[in-house]
Amino acid sequence: MKIAGGLKEDDIAIGNVFDKYGSRNPVVRYLMQGFSDSLSGFVGMAAPKTIHEVGCGEGYWTNQWNAMGIKARGSDFSSQVIDMARANAQTIGVPSDIFSVKSIYELKAPEDSADLIVCCEVMEHLEQPEAALETLKGIVTDHLIISVPREPLWRAMNMARGKYLTSLGNTEGHIQHWSKAGITGLVSRYFDVIEVRSPIPWTMMLCRARSTRG
Repeated sequence: MKIAGGLKEDDIAIGNVFDKYGSRNPVVRYLMQGFSDSLSGFVGMAAPKTIHEVGCGEGYWTNQWNAMGIKARGSDFSSQVIDMARANAQTIGVPSDIFSVKSIYELKAPEDSADLIVCCEVMEHLEQPEAALETLKGIVTDHLIISVPREPLWRAMNMARGKYLTSLGNTEGHIQHWSKAGITGLVSRYFDVIEVRSPIPWTMMLCRARSTRG
């Protein structure tokens, strides 16, 4: 699988620093299993026929869902990382045209809508998270899954493994930092939060588009 490995575009970190899904490190595997189980559980609850993964990076999940028979597509602001996603799709026999270059702020209905919008590990990189949520509100017709690093646990775990010490454990490119209560409170201003899970060290939410009736 092609991984960005620390590349930047427009001075913004793109994709993943390393292949966390293919890592043989037992700790990484344990953490990613928790993330994967929570995400897969929420996707099962939403039972979508179509998925749009916003901020898809190298396309791991979009490709996995397509391989499972779910009609999924992905978008990302970075043309470099979308090229990687398309290459990764080709290696597993998934059509590469399911990926497009588009910023989260540019998304519009109906062309970017889907039964399920997935936005994982994106919000912490954004200068305007409220504007991004407003944009997502415009394209979510049914369900949304969103996840962010859970602070201060994320930084503490980085410090414990001797990473990013000069920035007190803050991963490069993370400019927003939320506790579980903080991100839940923010997202609940735009969506009905159905369930919150806490796979270490993330916060993940399954949300529903808020009804405009009544």
